[in-house]
Amino acid sequence: MATETVGENEYPDIVGAQPENPYLKTFRPYIPASAHLRELTPLPLIMGTLLGIVFGASSLYLVLKVGLTVSASIPVAVISITLFRVLSKFGLRDATILENNIVQTAGSAGESIAFGIGVTMPAIMILGFDLEFTRVMLVAVLGGLLGILMMIPLRRALIVQQHGTLKYPEGTACAEVLKAGASQESKEAAASGAVEEAAKLNDEAATGGKTIITGFGIGFLYYGLEQIFKTWKEYPTKIFGKPFEGGSISIENNPALLGVGYIIGPRIASIMVGGGVLAFLVLIPAIKYFGGGWMTPLAPETTHLIKDMSVSQIQKAYILYIGAGAVAA
Repeated sequence: MATETVGENEYPDIVGAQPENPYLKTFRPYIPASAHLRELTPLPLIMGTLLGIVFGASSLYLVLKVGLTVSASIPVAVISITLFRVLSKFGLRDATILENNIVQTAGSAGESIAFGIGVTMPAIMILGFDLEFTRVMLVAVLGGLLGILMMIPLRRALIVQQHGTLKYPEGTACAEVLKAGASQESKEAAASGAVEEAAKLNDEAATGGKTIITGFGIGFLYYGLEQIFKTWKEYPTKIFGKPFEGGSISIENNPALLGVGYIIGPRIASIMVGGGVLAFLVLIPAIKYFGGGWMTPLAPETTHLIKDMSVSQIQKAYILYIGAGAVAA
């Protein structure tokens, strides 16, 4: 919005010539509107689609396994910058910052839709429907269209007008990654002052790409050795006997969960560990102790007596509902 002389009726809902958001008076985009750079081209679309499939599958796996996932925007941006830099060494042109932005947008959109499917699958099953291919696809398509339609009116209100007020830390971090890995063509087209700001972080995108690819390699090797050669147990478990019957300690040797724990940080990870300790070292032993004398199955279990149930059976029959109630509360 211009800050010079404004016609009397040009902005009837704004008093005076000042913009609604004072931050917009000094804000200058990294790539000015007058610049002409490649953006919506075939190769970024294909790469973004493929990365969206990969991260969508991994996100769906994680959300169904542990109930949470992580955003793919920053990893996809780093991988895109790295791949285009590698391709440029074989004679192909390097991508512009706008093309890398297309890749990360498409990749993160695939991950977001996969997450939406994952969190609605339990609701579909609770309603009594089967998870047929057409039904799941319909949920994905309608969810994606709903998100797009909602963003059309909300983009200006929540992103443009609230720029600098709403922080959007992940989006800001992703933008910094893209600027740090901007090609020379993008830097030449960038607004004055933006290049100096991004030059300080010039090598971080390449370093981040190497870190992600190294993590993929180590995780793949670790899990491959575990699954193929059975070099160690995937779920090492210690189940206690009397007087602490029903108590157990277990761990899942899965590099994907280690990566999620690193990303979500020690606070959230500690809360989840605390929930596991409460379930397997307090609630399950208490259910086993106080319910062991019942001569009839205790609802919601309908077939087994508590005294005959294993730790995993008690967890599925009772603890899952307690956890769902805690989440709903």
